[in-house]
Amino acid sequence: MQTKSIMIVGVGGQGSLLASRILGNVLLQQGYEVKLSEVHGMSQRGGSVVTYVKYGDAVYSPTVEKGEADIIISFELLEAARWACCLKKGGSIVTSTQTLDPMPVITGAASYPEKIVEKLTAMGIDVTAVDALSLAEEAGSAKASNVVLMGVVSKKMDVDESVWQKALEQCVPARFLEMNKKAFALGREA
Repeated sequence: MQTKSIMIVGVGGQGSLLASRILGNVLLQQGYEVKLSEVHGMSQRGGSVVTYVKYGDAVYSPTVEKGEADIIISFELLEAARWACCLKKGGSIVTSTQTLDPMPVITGAASYPEKIVEKLTAMGIDVTAVDALSLAEEAGSAKASNVVLMGVVSKKMDVDESVWQKALEQCVPARFLEMNKKAFALGREA
């Protein structure tokens, strides 16, 4: 199989590392070689966090270059726009509609861009935008929006749901498992 690339992007504290572990687990169960790479840009201060997931028969590098990503999973709208240049032609973006003001917006030096989903769609990008935060709160915790997005992504990948369930069981602490399973199910339904 030709190597495929997925980028998980967001802001520090949104759970991109758990999402990458779940996704990596799913792909390993499918028999692929998987490489993960994490880039933290001031993540503890609300900065960008990027995780690369590459998989296929043979993967030689964990990083994703501009124009290589098959899917970008974004936990925040501005991050979807920031990383759209890495998407390959025909790729897709799965994004939460959540917005978090970056420092220039907080200080008043800039304003948060409007109509991001519409602008990305106008560029010919297949965008699936979901209110992952509300669905996560419905599941029991705002922190589960990452797993909501995994549910959305699971519908775009040709992998049986049981494989995703097994990955959740192996990656999520037992005390949070049922709530995350509910978040995943809500994402699949979105």
